[in-house]
Amino acid sequence: MPIRRVVLDVLKPIRGSSIVDLAEKLDNLPGVEGVNISVTDMDVETMGLSIVVEGTDVNFKQVQEVLEGEGCAIHSIDEVASGKSLVEGRRPNDMR
Repeated sequence: MPIRRVVLDVLKPIRGSSIVDLAEKLDNLPGVEGVNISVTDMDVETMGLSIVVEGTDVNFKQVQEVLEGEGCAIHSIDEVASGKSLVEGRRPNDMR
């Protein structure tokens, strides 16, 4: 089954490409239809990012190669969605 969405917690050096450039590089990968990058924290040398990549067939290895090529480190894979369509699930904190 193709990967439709992957959400990553990433550490990126402050020096180097901007998050705009990083988003463009990820968006240019085959099978990617959209990218969302949010800064979650920042210090003198690094910034924490939440990166969401969506598409029809996201190749995780290519995403990983782009990030590593920019000096980024993937801290965790926080979500993966696959199949014919995206399923919006409830997170444990959203349960009532």
